[in-house]
Amino acid sequence: MGARIAVRVTAVIVEDGRILLLDQDTGTGRSWSLPGGKVEHGETLSAALVREVREETGLEVVPGRLLYVCDHLPGGDTHVVHMTFTAQRVGGRVGDVESGADTRPIRGVEFVAIDKLGELGFSDRFVELARLGWPGAGSYMGFKSAIGL
Repeated sequence: MGARIAVRVTAVIVEDGRILLLDQDTGTGRSWSLPGGKVEHGETLSAALVREVREETGLEVVPGRLLYVCDHLPGGDTHVVHMTFTAQRVGGRVGDVESGADTRPIRGVEFVAIDKLGELGFSDRFVELARLGWPGAGSYMGFKSAIGL
């Protein structure tokens, strides 16, 4: 019974057909990712999403609808519940990254055309969901691979 359950939140911020991404190593071979991270003890999902986006991108956001809930089993005794939300920018400046806020250095932050996601290593499934406007939003999707991440 030594298993550890962690909760992670990520934000999908889309403006003018472009999605906000971080240029950082993901441990998956892809060097671009959605902003987000671990929910800290005593922190709400909303507060964690706002904090993570601010630290990693410089933007102030308001969390929106829940897109997907997924499981990620990276190995060992860890089980990650991965929750992806939409978010809307309400302030801040893209690229004002909080130094040292992330364990994996962030090389850049930018809005990328949804049509370019495949070129950045995102799976066909993730690109399809993005193009279609996140069908099935609010669903439990099983393993994270079901949404192409």
